[in-house]
Amino acid sequence: MKERTAILEEAIVKLVEAKKYTSLRDFLATLNPADIASALGAVADQALPLVFRLLPKELAAETFVEMEPEQQETLIKGFSDLELKAVVEELYVDDAVDLVEEMPANVVSRILAQADPDTRKMINEILKYPEDSAGSVMTTEFVELRANMTAAQAIQHIRKVAVDKETINTCYVTDGTHHLQGVLSIGALILADRDTLCQEIMNVNVISVQTLEDQETVARMLSKYNFGALPVVDGDGRLVGIVTVDDAMDIMEAEATEDIEKMAAITPSDRPYLSTGPITIWKRRIPWLLLLMISATFTGLIITKFEDALASCAVLIAYIPMLMDTGGNSGSQASVTIIRGLSLQELQFRDLFRVVWKEFRVAILCGVTLAACNFAKLLLLDRVGMAVAATVCVTLMLTIVVAKLVGCTLPMLAKRLGFDPAVMASPFITTIVDVLSLLLYFQLSSTILGL
Repeated sequence: MKERTAILEEAIVKLVEAKKYTSLRDFLATLNPADIASALGAVADQALPLVFRLLPKELAAETFVEMEPEQQETLIKGFSDLELKAVVEELYVDDAVDLVEEMPANVVSRILAQADPDTRKMINEILKYPEDSAGSVMTTEFVELRANMTAAQAIQHIRKVAVDKETINTCYVTDGTHHLQGVLSIGALILADRDTLCQEIMNVNVISVQTLEDQETVARMLSKYNFGALPVVDGDGRLVGIVTVDDAMDIMEAEATEDIEKMAAITPSDRPYLSTGPITIWKRRIPWLLLLMISATFTGLIITKFEDALASCAVLIAYIPMLMDTGGNSGSQASVTIIRGLSLQELQFRDLFRVVWKEFRVAILCGVTLAACNFAKLLLLDRVGMAVAATVCVTLMLTIVVAKLVGCTLPMLAKRLGFDPAVMASPFITTIVDVLSLLLYFQLSSTILGL
């Protein structure tokens, strides 16, 4: 895919530089909107509006949706009001909402000013829903049918209204007050006899979500049931919108990115890396680094407390990094596995004891294996005494056990308390395990070596 994008970028740039706009227009007309949007990233900002104007009206709107926010902003600033109105009119409501959320206030005012009153009203309605809820990502452009319509009447109705709808593969049967009664596929309508009523062929066992449902849950439901769209209802059961599978894919990508950033102790952001300035990146990272630095001072305090013991057996100092790193890695393995299970809803808090028991057995196996290998290495290569080797290896085994138990329990406890379990990933667990491993090491050293 990267090679394809690079080839397209090179071709478009060459045509722009040669000012072969007729050839460029014909070339762009053969491409997919997503490919055009990616390739336009190589076009200079001053030439971008010119190239965009070569696109046919519908293709231009589809391409606009696929572009990065920075490119969209550049285009909007270069648009006349008439051009902006033409693009906004071609956007689906959910895409228009995404656009409004990404743009600065002065650009938003221009967008809303060029939207027709109905579209503006729908955009404002969706913006009222909480961020990351089903209501905030749904579209209000869907096909409604009535239960007493015949198949022929339903198909005729779809032909009449489908032009402005995001999808017609699944239609929704509602009553006069928009209460959801059933769902009906376009295939079922086509295969049914002309006089068959919708209520006779619709599926009344409708799976839907509330407007305030978390968007991640909506995406999982679309994946679980293999739906192309999922109806969204209000508290009274009235159909207010649908979430389509393409939106679900965007949600899952955004949620995965957010979890990865949290696990790396970075404040999440929805902007691409290359489009984010150094100051913004600094602001996202520095609070966590400061917090982790302060928490890491506990390890320094512990080492200072046992300074005399270390001085009397200096060889012990050489194995501190190995113990801390192994403990941190062990805790990270457990935490990442559990966080993933929680995000996929494979694990619940009620599974805590089963998880702890399993991780305990894994920790014993890992600890014994690593301790045995390390014991041989200490005696044969490092040539330390039997007592020192035993101290290091016993500490190593106990550190792994503690690390895996901490790594599996903290995310589950965080989830239980209403926090994002991804926050309890590598950095925090590593810091906690470092402290515990040092305490174990110095306590065992004092006991076994008599320091």
